[in-house]
Amino acid sequence: MQNPEGTGLCPAAPFDKTARDAVYAAIHTRRDVRDQFLAKPLPDDLVRRLLEAAHAAPSVGFMQPWSFILVRDAQTRQRAVEAFSRANDEASALFTDERQALYRSLKLEGIAKAPLSIIVTCDPDRAGPVVLGRTHNPRMDVYSTVCAVQNLWLAARAEGVGVGWVSIFRDEDVRALLGIPGRIEIVAWLCLGYVDELYDAPELALKGWRQRLPLDDLICTERWKDPDL
Repeated sequence: MQNPEGTGLCPAAPFDKTARDAVYAAIHTRRDVRDQFLAKPLPDDLVRRLLEAAHAAPSVGFMQPWSFILVRDAQTRQRAVEAFSRANDEASALFTDERQALYRSLKLEGIAKAPLSIIVTCDPDRAGPVVLGRTHNPRMDVYSTVCAVQNLWLAARAEGVGVGWVSIFRDEDVRALLGIPGRIEIVAWLCLGYVDELYDAPELALKGWRQRLPLDDLICTERWKDPDL
């Protein structure tokens, strides 16, 4: 509720413990889902809530550069799977020996299984050529769009919906498939669907690909330090 002076300000009290714990639970149990999707479709009102959460993300200069392409059509998703498969073969060839074998064992996309894909894009021109806060860093529009992705992901976790981020594809393949103009940046292809189970830790850590770095090694005081030294 706004204050009587009409300044637009309202109380900023901390959440109660139950609500606060729920926020942290969503953060710490969120997972990148690759293979646990159920075929059950997501209701329209649920998808709307997820998109509203994404649209509530912070954006530099309040530019709101994001758009969301919803893909449910099986034929379109199959063409996306084919594009991913070509890129995935290219990616696999960059690894060698045991690392390549482990890479090939990972299920790195859920396009075929998830009933919904949401492609998140960034329009650098939406707020005009000069944007408050972007004057010295032209990538702030993309950074803002990634905040929308994170909002959607956390809201999905609270709703019992799994999300997988597909990043292994050739940009031109997705543009041709979805009719995305060249000036629009493709930020994320997200696969969404209900899940019954999630890994209790990041899947890539459990399967030995990479472990979480110690937080204390990444905290700097006053000046940057190299965490590898």
